[in-house]
Amino acid sequence: MAEVVDVRSRILAANEEAASALRSRFHADGTLVVNLISSPGSGKTSLLEATVPALRDRHRLAAIEGDIATERDADRLRRLGIPAVQILTGGACHLDARQVRRAVDDARLGVPDMLFVENVGNLICPTAYDLGEDFKVALLSVTEGDDKPFKYPAIFARAAVAVVTKIDLLPHVGFDLDAVRAELSTLNPAGTVLLTSARSGEGIAAWCGLLEARLAAKRGGAG
Repeated sequence: MAEVVDVRSRILAANEEAASALRSRFHADGTLVVNLISSPGSGKTSLLEATVPALRDRHRLAAIEGDIATERDADRLRRLGIPAVQILTGGACHLDARQVRRAVDDARLGVPDMLFVENVGNLICPTAYDLGEDFKVALLSVTEGDDKPFKYPAIFARAAVAVVTKIDLLPHVGFDLDAVRAELSTLNPAGTVLLTSARSGEGIAAWCGLLEARLAAKRGGAG
């Protein structure tokens, strides 16, 4: 057991070193980096598909997509006119900072104002890996059930923003929104909770407003 723990510690230490270098780079470039984490099918890519048209005329946007296989998610964003680099993990359940560093070196990404990192669909493994991001976003769709925050507390405690997605389906599913709000508040009292629907557009303006406010804050108030 001690050897397993030591190996994990070395892996995380190497990741932290790479993440620190990335964070310095993003700070120098003035790039806001958002790490999106959720279970599969929660709507990460759909949220980005609603975000890009709302922001692309005012900001340079780019994305890094993490998946076990296929470039489908990256292709969806490329069709919206932004650069997207796909990382294929070949079975690994999360992205790490060294993978992100290689993707950032891809000339296609340029130097964006906002960089979205769509992590591999998983509520557990990505939580422990710093990618040099400004903040983590945990997504929870109403179709998943309302028990997820307390079942997967680490990610909901660490994510600065929790986004409840697919709220257009609330009338059709048994999802206790008040209970979810209470659990999220318990796990992260300082966190922000947003309600969105990529289909109807509800909540997208608030989400984009949050992103622009965070970008301005990172740049010292410059819009």
